[in-house]
Amino acid sequence: MALNNFLDVLVFSFSITMPIFLILVLGVILYRIRIINDNFIDVASKLVFNVTLPALLFISISKTNLTSNTDLSLVLYALGAVTLTYIALELVLSIWFPDKAERAVLVQGAFRSNMGIIGLAYCINAYGNDVFAVASVYLGGVTILFNILSVIGLSRALGTNPNATSILKGIAKNPLIIAILAAFAASMTGLSLPSTLYKAGDYFAQMTLPLALLCAGASLNFSSLKNGMKGAIVASIGKLLFIPFALTFGGYLLGYRGMELGVLFLMSSAPTASASYIMVRAMKGNSALAANIIVITTIASLLSTSIGVTLLRSFGLI
Repeated sequence: MALNNFLDVLVFSFSITMPIFLILVLGVILYRIRIINDNFIDVASKLVFNVTLPALLFISISKTNLTSNTDLSLVLYALGAVTLTYIALELVLSIWFPDKAERAVLVQGAFRSNMGIIGLAYCINAYGNDVFAVASVYLGGVTILFNILSVIGLSRALGTNPNATSILKGIAKNPLIIAILAAFAASMTGLSLPSTLYKAGDYFAQMTLPLALLCAGASLNFSSLKNGMKGAIVASIGKLLFIPFALTFGGYLLGYRGMELGVLFLMSSAPTASASYIMVRAMKGNSALAANIIVITTIASLLSTSIGVTLLRSFGLI
């Protein structure tokens, strides 16, 4: 009986990670046989970032009935926990990596999760569309914090002078944040858009995960793994072990169980966000190191997430 229960848990955990693994592998294969090329990845990534993912976030959040009575404790806890883990990473990594430019890339690689694509896909595979009520609010709040911390951390280390105005400009121009704030406003005010607009938005939203995962797979650069492995491995351990354990254990101590604890674990155990590579490259940092972290965590998170889900599920916590 115990063996059957364990196998059920194992099947559940792999049902979350395997669909994502298969689409990532398909992206690698399609790129290798040249059905997908670099131009496609560039255009499709822009489409996801500027149109389809904002549409997905707007629709999922605006359909969530947010009122003054809505429980926002999970996202408030996550905001505090992410900030504390960011500070902890800065302090700990400063011991091993005195070069502040290298350390900034490692810290961002360790704390910034790919929640909008892989984390959300994990949650949907685990709980179905019911998860949007919890996951979309969590995603909205933490995405804004990720962007603020990334701008501050990289700007300080890579020589540019961060100030409140430049940070606010960066946030104001971010399509994901615009969509999130617009959706919160629509939900809180009870504004309801015509059903035809929701249906059109749904078409865009449904493109998001498969298209983004295909691009993520196609853009994995295994040749970049030859250099700078020490820092990349340290950051990857932080991303896949330290961060999920710290956030989930803290949530457990606060009494979260079921879907809420599941969202906390699945979002925090997602691999490093590809946006971290884009931001490091734009700011002329060590983009090869950022790429290494993304490759390692994208592949390894499928295993680490499966193990984590198996453990949490076997103890009846999620």
